[in-house]
Amino acid sequence: MSRLILAVERVRRARLLIQKARDLPVPASTEAGKYNFSYVAQVKALLQEARDLVKYIPKTPSATAEIKEQVSLILQEADQANQEILH
Repeated sequence: MSRLILAVERVRRARLLIQKARDLPVPASTEAGKYNFSYVAQVKALLQEARDLVKYIPKTPSATAEIKEQVSLILQEADQANQEILH
């Protein structure tokens, strides 16, 4: 049986994944730069994993207003990171 991950830990992990997506090195311009398919796929996978970690937290009855606020900020941050990195 898998271990239950607390909401606070999920929020922390999601932030780390978003930062990891931002820190990924952009391939050389000879390899299509930031439009390299592998690079785009890695960034999108990291950001999707971050979203998936927190997307159900607001629907749990034990989630506080504070945690729900942090989740909405993380979802916004993931969308913003996607725009900054890939566009």
